[in-house]
Amino acid sequence: MVLMSVPFNAGEVLEMAQEIERNGRRFYLRAAEGADDAETRSLLLDLAAMEAAHERTFAAMGEELKEAESPVAVYDPDGEATRYLRAAAGGHVFASREDPAAWLGEGRPLRGVLEKAMRMEKESIVFYAGLRGVVPEALGQDRIDAVIREELQHLLQLGERLALVPREGARPGEN
Repeated sequence: MVLMSVPFNAGEVLEMAQEIERNGRRFYLRAAEGADDAETRSLLLDLAAMEAAHERTFAAMGEELKEAESPVAVYDPDGEATRYLRAAAGGHVFASREDPAAWLGEGRPLRGVLEKAMRMEKESIVFYAGLRGVVPEALGQDRIDAVIREELQHLLQLGERLALVPREGARPGEN
């Protein structure tokens, strides 16, 4: 069996990560505009700010990669890592094909907004876990780990808020 390394365009994947974060930020800002209460609005604005910070993290990693000017080689004989990341980003809810804020339209119930936000955060975590697997430690695995931890924190915050929102048709005290 011949072992081979394939050049991996980490810069392109970091650009995908930036786009995911940009679209996530837009989603949270738009959702905050329609929030009925100050607590939910504050949570959504905080999440938007964190998404902007993540975008800056990935942009800085991309700049460092450009400065190094050497392609990242990853053992990926069948090109699976690259295909996986492209598929994850291409089908991602925060992908550029659709502005996630457009989904929010008029009259979206808070429960639906929070549930969609949780799905998007989960998909982001899956994408970043894949990204972590192909970015060498020296190029920022620790920063990707930090972003994953923050995205997990977003899930917890959204889940806690969702637990307080009554289900449609639920009787008082039921969620």
